[in-house]
Amino acid sequence: MKISARNVIKGTIVDVHKGATTSHVRIDVGGGTIVMASITNEAVDDLGLVKGMAASAVIKATDVMVMVG
Repeated sequence: MKISARNVIKGTIVDVHKGATTSHVRIDVGGGTIVMASITNEAVDDLGLVKGMAASAVIKATDVMVMVG
């Protein structure tokens, strides 16, 4: 997979908190640093995001996306 974003930080999901339409996904990227992404509940379901899963925070400009696989 190729992506235009240059800031890809691998980590582990430590929490997925679903709201009415949006979820907050917290990713531990090491060294005591947690990155949080706000993404749709549909994206959480499509990616199968769960606590303990390996994932990457993809940061471009003001957005933080979540990538798996």
